[in-house]
Amino acid sequence: MKVVNVVGARPNFMKIAPIHRRMQKSLFFDPILLHTGQHYDEKMSKTFFVELRMPEPDVYLGVGSGTHAEQTAAVLVKVEQFLSAEKPDLLIVVGDVNSTLAASLAAVKLRIPVAHVEAGLRSYDRRMPEEINRVLTDSISNYLFVTEQSGIDNLKKEGVTDNKIFFVGNCMIDSLIEHLQQAATTNTLHDYSLEPFHYALMTLHRPSNVDSRDTMEKIFVALEEIQSDMPIVFPIHPRTRKMLDVLGLDEKMKKMSNIRLTEPLGYLSFLDLMRQAKLIVTDSGGIQEETTFLKIPCLTLRENTERPVTIELGTNQLVGMEPQNIVAGYKRAMNGSTKNSRIPPLWDGLASQRILDTLEQLN
Repeated sequence: MKVVNVVGARPNFMKIAPIHRRMQKSLFFDPILLHTGQHYDEKMSKTFFVELRMPEPDVYLGVGSGTHAEQTAAVLVKVEQFLSAEKPDLLIVVGDVNSTLAASLAAVKLRIPVAHVEAGLRSYDRRMPEEINRVLTDSISNYLFVTEQSGIDNLKKEGVTDNKIFFVGNCMIDSLIEHLQQAATTNTLHDYSLEPFHYALMTLHRPSNVDSRDTMEKIFVALEEIQSDMPIVFPIHPRTRKMLDVLGLDEKMKKMSNIRLTEPLGYLSFLDLMRQAKLIVTDSGGIQEETTFLKIPCLTLRENTERPVTIELGTNQLVGMEPQNIVAGYKRAMNGSTKNSRIPPLWDGLASQRILDTLEQLN
């Protein structure tokens, strides 16, 4: 079975890596790795490929950055050209980036079946480009591989029939389990003079947060309090760094002396920092899942989440962007609010194998 596995941005790499690797070892599958080039620099892309032990992409489209329309259109045109020539039996997309939607559209127009890994997640916030990508990709996919119960519930509410929905678990967790031991050998804490479980780790990249001076200033009020208790390591996204400068908040950040800015980190270094953190502060989707598996308290600086199981069973708190709510969440986390957390069903490192088993049985 000739399968095209599509990646475009960093969160995709961790999800596709275990699927592609298992397919390479299988006699049933003939996998082709296609990288759209949505994330394309060394730190944001190539390092992740190396650390996840993924082969060089068979196809690299190099679409680069642009507006949502420009990026989606470029991927759509280039993927269509490739699929028309290659004529695969299946296209697999993961997550919710522009490449996910564009590649799926190209495939279905050519009558090539599509499998969506991480299907059914919903924030119910149509202002998020990712939400549009999720909903539309699910609506045109033939196989919907779900990570948590909410995904099944959401798809059924949208009228999807049972025979398209497969509850397989979480491929992000497959990658995490596979690389935990290797991450422990990176000695990242020593590089930043940190003591295990005596620091916080932060990521911020969503435009709704980092493009607004008012929002960033509110977040800074809460960070001021947290960094007075413990160091905060902040691997800063290039776009976030640029916006701090544009919004005139660079100096304000520098005055918080216990916040340690770093360049973007590779997968293993970040995983090493995450597994030994006392607290994670983030606006990411995938980090909510990883911290739940690692049982590390997580404060999510958003008004909604498409991953409710991380709150219902896991260590995640949705705290928004108001400083008093962030600080209250921080205090709850430090007082042991996550001690009864549980790892969600099927987050066991075998999601990618279940995906392959399903595809083999049905084809």
